[in-house]
Amino acid sequence: MTGILFDIRRYTVHDGPGIRTTVFFKGCPLQCRWCHNPESRSAGIQSITTVRKLDNHIHEYRETIGQAVTTEELMREILKDRVFYEESGGGVTFSGGEPLMQAEFLTDTLKACRSENIHTAVDTCGYAPSGSLSAVAAVTDLFLYDLKLMDAADHLKYCGVTNEIILNNLATIAFNKKPVIIRFPVLPGINDGPENIHAMIKFLDAIPFTERKLSLLPYHDSAKNKYKKYNMAFTVDTLREPSDDALQKLKQQFESIGFIVTLGA
Repeated sequence: MTGILFDIRRYTVHDGPGIRTTVFFKGCPLQCRWCHNPESRSAGIQSITTVRKLDNHIHEYRETIGQAVTTEELMREILKDRVFYEESGGGVTFSGGEPLMQAEFLTDTLKACRSENIHTAVDTCGYAPSGSLSAVAAVTDLFLYDLKLMDAADHLKYCGVTNEIILNNLATIAFNKKPVIIRFPVLPGINDGPENIHAMIKFLDAIPFTERKLSLLPYHDSAKNKYKKYNMAFTVDTLREPSDDALQKLKQQFESIGFIVTLGA
């Protein structure tokens, strides 16, 4: 089985428990305006011209984004870090992009990890066919599930798709007793208002999670230069990082319905 990746990062500590290897799949069905990996959006391998200025001279470079990798090749990379997984209670996280866009390759790799007793997590936006989600859920240990906006029109405006599939898939995962950590990217002026927060709390409170865990992920503009580098439009230029007080208030609101809340992980 072959898939397309655009990065593998070792020794990560914010993508699930313990020390992890994070594998980034190429391709995403969403077009979130604040996306930190805009180079991941297109599903195929790309050759892109990037422009850099050095000593008042403009230099153009060709850069290939994405690489075809077999399950066997990927497992060889994953197994290099087995000792760190075993010592820290870590494992492998599959992220993106959106790994569920390559559900067959993802499922094949998850099965290979399970055969090696390696803990797995799938970091997903949840926008995928239910069949793909079910196949993946059967062979992963944990979902890291992004939840951004509760209003369908706002979700369409800022993410390029509506959210009905995302909400239904989250409920399905939880009702089937699969562990989930909700990941809420905090975007001041976009999704931190009382209407969105109250709607999210009401929705989450009605779902029977095996454990109530949520990570608040404060927006930062570290990916802004990527948009310039790849000549992509960055349409949330005025977006700023949330204040510590705002994050603490959100933390308390989610804790009020029994969630264990972490900041930035």
